[in-house]
Amino acid sequence: MRYTRIQETIIRPPAVAGTFYPADPNTLEGMIRSYLAQARVPALEKVRAVIAPHAGYIYSGPIAAHAFKTLASLPARPRTVYLMGPAHYVYVPGIAVTTFQGFATPLGTVPVADEIIDVLLAHGYPFVPHNEAHIPEHSLEVELPFLQVVLGNAFRIVPMLFGDVDPFNALPVLTDLIQADPNAIIVVSSDLSHYHDYRTARELDLAFLDAVINGDLERARRGEACGLLPILTLMGLARRLGWTPHLLDYRNSGDTAGDKSRVVGYAAVAYTE
Repeated sequence: MRYTRIQETIIRPPAVAGTFYPADPNTLEGMIRSYLAQARVPALEKVRAVIAPHAGYIYSGPIAAHAFKTLASLPARPRTVYLMGPAHYVYVPGIAVTTFQGFATPLGTVPVADEIIDVLLAHGYPFVPHNEAHIPEHSLEVELPFLQVVLGNAFRIVPMLFGDVDPFNALPVLTDLIQADPNAIIVVSSDLSHYHDYRTARELDLAFLDAVINGDLERARRGEACGLLPILTLMGLARRLGWTPHLLDYRNSGDTAGDKSRVVGYAAVAYTE
């Protein structure tokens, strides 16, 4: 059945402002700018995609800043950001896209690229309309304030939550859309391994990141990243489009929060054209 959009103006309110990151806009912007100022990244040209973590900012914000700092150097122009992450709370039989017209944060409302959503929904499976999955989800929301600081108001988003799906089913339509728009950016939201001891987590995460950086899809499939499916999608797109990955930072919550008995891994990766 062909999808038909019903015109409505609905803004998704923030779900984790005040918990994962500050609800006060001045405090939030100040925190992000501090993280960005401390991040040291190589001079990369033509960045087309990043992988960034999505935990509370006190845990993963310094690592995420490395990914977003590479976007801050892009030429100022209107951009479409394909924002991909895992669905943590609601079962999704495919990839959940949304009919919300914007996502609100304490820094303002980010518009959704309605015409791209319509293309995905007209394509059909694996893309399904599923606002319920987006309402409680933090994985996409926590990336938005970083994007608002580095890109200002000159971007729109295509929010996608990956559920029970073969990630490569999304490649044909996403490849066509991104090839048609040289100003499009992909942001994949993912943490890495969860709740191992510090040493075990580093071994698992660095092996996974080695597979990602080398484009080894078979090895990467065995990784423990919660955003594994969108990462695999990005790897597939990078292979098709000739993009090159660069590891910018890797740490875990034992480095940022201190407790090394049960940690969560975080990485920042950028892809260049």
